[in-house]
Parts: sequence; C-alpha cells; structure tokens
Amino acid sequence: MSDVATSEGLDWATARGMGALAEKMGMEFVEFGIDRCVATMPVDGNTQPVGLMHGGAYVVLGESLGSMAANLHAGAGRLAVGVDINATHTRSATSGVVTGVCTPVHLGRSITVHEIVVTDDQGRRCSTIRITNMIKDLPAAS
Repeated sequence: MSDVATSEGLDWATARGMGALAEKMGMEFVEFGIDRCVATMPVDGNTQPVGLMHGGAYVVLGESLGSMAANLHAGAGRLAVGVDINATHTRSATSGVVTGVCTPVHLGRSITVHEIVVTDDQGRRCSTIRITNMIKDLPAAS
C-alpha cells in the first residue's frame, strides 16, 4: 500500500478518525501518507498543573500518529497494534500549538517502527517518540 497518495491517506485517516482521546485533546490531521503523517494539537487543555505541556500529551500525539500510520501501511484485512513506545522530552511548550511529524523507520510485513518529532510554534523540538507496532491479520468474519 506504499503508493497511497497523501490526499488519499488523509481521506482514509479522516474517515477512520483518531479516536475519542485524540479528539478530546484537540488533535487535527494536516497531512497523512505512508512516508509522512502530520497532526497538530493545542497546548491549552493538555498541560500539567504548572502550565507546561504534559509529557503524556506528547506521547498520545505520537502514538496516535504512529499507530494510524502503521494501520495505513498494514492495509485492508490487517490490524496494527502498538507493542512498544518511548519518548524523550527535550523542551516544554507553554502556549500555542504543537505539531507532530511521523516518519517510518521500518515498514515490514509484521512490524513497523515510526519516529514522531513534536515541535512547538517556533519549530523547536519538544519531544521525540518512537513506536513499534505489530501487524496481524484480522480474524475471518463468521
């Protein structure tokens, strides 16, 4: 499915949706394709008590992008599920919007690895997330 164009991928992702948590956090797709996925999320409403972007919010953005990208790669009749995720936070956003850019590190038949770089409004890296997804066949309908 690597020939999926960004516009087709964005249509696919928009139709599928990011899920209730991502919607509550205000995530929005900007671009979606096999080689690059981009989404934004507001800092407001996703902060720690001291006003810094919550580290878990960065991870939710990263997992949402990485898992959705893995499912686009997996194709029809298959499902990608997260098996490992890690994040390194290097800066704290305090206002505006953060942007996550997801790119594949490995796109295999049974395993994918994606890196998601999250930046603030000034383009400064705030967090780097890496997610590994396992791809499996969906059970046959009975």
